[in-house]
Amino acid sequence: MIDKLEMFIALANEGHFGRAAEACGVTQPSLSSAIKQLEGELGVQLVWRGSRFQGLTPEGQRVLDRARRIVGDARALRDEMRASRQGLAGNLRIGVIPTALPMVADLTTPFTRRHPNVRVTILSRTSAEILTGIERLDLDAGITYLDNEPLGRVTQVPLYSEFYRLICVPGAPLADRDRVTWGELSGLPLCLLTSDMQNRRIVNLHLAEAGVTAAPMVESNSTITLLTHVMTGEWASILPKKLADLFARSGGLRAIPIVAPEAEHLVGLIAAHREPHTPLIAALLDAGRRVATL
Repeated sequence: MIDKLEMFIALANEGHFGRAAEACGVTQPSLSSAIKQLEGELGVQLVWRGSRFQGLTPEGQRVLDRARRIVGDARALRDEMRASRQGLAGNLRIGVIPTALPMVADLTTPFTRRHPNVRVTILSRTSAEILTGIERLDLDAGITYLDNEPLGRVTQVPLYSEFYRLICVPGAPLADRDRVTWGELSGLPLCLLTSDMQNRRIVNLHLAEAGVTAAPMVESNSTITLLTHVMTGEWASILPKKLADLFARSGGLRAIPIVAPEAEHLVGLIAAHREPHTPLIAALLDAGRRVATL
């Protein structure tokens, strides 16, 4: 039953029989047969079928919600039993907002040192993708904003507070300042993250509060792309302090505090709310608490 539920979840996630079969490591006929067997065991039709996948029936949607809980509990039980036999082992998939990527090693380095048989996969994701990935069981945990947009029912561990910097080359407008206000950024040729990023929505909010409309000439979902544009001297950007300071250390860029107000937003580790957590997730959350105390 668990294997069939996992295939059903994969089909709902992928929306395509072939991709779901590939994700599960089985053939498409095997996956289709498993779904039909599951329907027979439950006595309801789960999937609208035609020449291709056409979505879940209302009964299928209800089963999906329960299936995710059942499969999550089954995985937790397997992890717990494995940990009791041989210690922590396995793979953790962590989705991280792009602006928090510079600090991930602060979490993963001590964690993997303490648990050498655990492998960690770090994936750059938007805050919305992180929540969806945790819900769909595609991600085990995430690092995202805790205090700006609703998170739903998740376990949270605060890691650090994010502050904001104007980053530009020496000699650019405002580059000689020790600090600037949000209002003074009006008219600068900005390159910013795309609007699907929560960081961009935060920046837009603080600019708007200062009477400034964000109208970037360049947008990207990659912070590296923004920084390479800044390095040309043609643009400036607004980035979190940790990221801006990382690239300003060499002296090639200026990272100037933005004040009035000095905006602050909390970034932290999240995981699905479950009691008890799997040993892997519990250990990761404990590592997050250790990072926060530093």
